[in-house]
Amino acid sequence: MKNQGWTAKDIQNEIARRSAVAFAKACGLDNPDPWQQEVLTWDGSSLILNCARQSGKSTIAAMKSLYMATTNEKQLILLVSPSLRQSGELFKKVREFIRDMPDGLKPPLMEDNKLSCTFENGSRIVALPGEERTIRGFSGASMIIEDEAARVGEPLYMSIKPMLAVSKGKLMLMSTPFGQRGHFHDIWTNNDPEWKKIKVTAYDNPRITDAFLDKERREMGDWWFDQEYMCIFREDIDSIFTSELIQKAMDENVKPLFEVAQ
Repeated sequence: MKNQGWTAKDIQNEIARRSAVAFAKACGLDNPDPWQQEVLTWDGSSLILNCARQSGKSTIAAMKSLYMATTNEKQLILLVSPSLRQSGELFKKVREFIRDMPDGLKPPLMEDNKLSCTFENGSRIVALPGEERTIRGFSGASMIIEDEAARVGEPLYMSIKPMLAVSKGKLMLMSTPFGQRGHFHDIWTNNDPEWKKIKVTAYDNPRITDAFLDKERREMGDWWFDQEYMCIFREDIDSIFTSELIQKAMDENVKPLFEVAQ
């Protein structure tokens, strides 16, 4: 970078604009975890985060949104979750980062409210309700972030995908597991090379102690603990037969009781 009479602060701000990790640190995220840095620098089309509770996935998603919106013009970034309250909480983190940005990086805002903001460069970040029928007016998204994806219904997920068709935007799913069902489970367990997968268990989180996790396992039981903290997709708690037992019971040599009419 050529110094054109810039001050040290000018140079620092320019470095932050060019580097997502430097930008995050300048905005108050002092020591992002290695996996968070990987998310910040990710530039693919499809990303899925299978993360334990309190791992920092919402924080890094908010920062990713802010960096993308402020360093590129006319970006439309949509935040989706099972409910408007949850989408609003994610957007609240975006607003907190904007508030704490240094003056040299803080972009002028044309609109700023509880559920959306528009920057002077034409970029927007919008929190959406978790209802398929109420979000269809949006198109040409640059990035869609689906929070608590394991609990997002299939109609909502199917309605957001066409918003990326023309724009060729990014899709980022993040959640803790919730049973062996739905698109979050299916995408995580398939081998589609288009998806970058990042898994973060509670034991990967330096802010959570082993003693706390031992206590949680005793109190919660394995079914909840495995999903909330170990990122394991467990059978539905009310299932009579596991999928493993069903697969073992399958036998192609057994003649069906009823023939299906052709």
